[in-house]
Amino acid sequence: EVSFQLSLKIELWQDVLGQDMDLWCGYTQRSFWQFYNFDDSSPFRETNYEPELLLNVRTDYSILGLRGRFINVGFNHQSNGQSEPLSRSWNRVVANFGFERGPFCLLLKGWYRIPESRDDDDNPHIEDYLGYGEIWAYYFLKNHRFGLMLRNNCDFHTNRGAVQVEWSFPLLKWVSGYIQYYNGYGESLLDYNHSVNRIGIGFILADWN
Repeated sequence: EVSFQLSLKIELWQDVLGQDMDLWCGYTQRSFWQFYNFDDSSPFRETNYEPELLLNVRTDYSILGLRGRFINVGFNHQSNGQSEPLSRSWNRVVANFGFERGPFCLLLKGWYRIPESRDDDDNPHIEDYLGYGEIWAYYFLKNHRFGLMLRNNCDFHTNRGAVQVEWSFPLLKWVSGYIQYYNGYGESLLDYNHSVNRIGIGFILADWN
């Protein structure tokens, strides 16, 4: 499969009401393309759409040797745009906490799913697979970026989670090589309740400001 992602973030309101906080709008789209499946004309298996609205509070405090740089709260929607029985969607209230220390960055992400009626819920028990949050850690070393994501539903009886390890390294001025390993649940909405084990090799474009 070929997987690619586009992520955008736009600042809508800086210094909201004269305070150290900003309003942001974000959008992420990730597609899974079966490019090598020529027998079926190389179809797109799934595309996940994820718009969100975040209020970002700029902070500066210390905890356990880390500097707390921001707290953001907001609304997140994620869906795959397909019709039943392949439709998947959910809405969340999210809260994220960002920390840093030198070349090390830590992001703690938490969410609460907005309940749906049983008739409207096309992701039954998705929290049992994706839990209520995840941890992202990054380390930067001479234009190399090493990343780790950990997620778990914290249920000792039916424990499910995911781990992602990634490495990006410089190739050209605006392009970096990218290697990723993923194991666990929730890589895509369609497969939220199926465990995936995959390694990917590709490239990532430099951030555009």
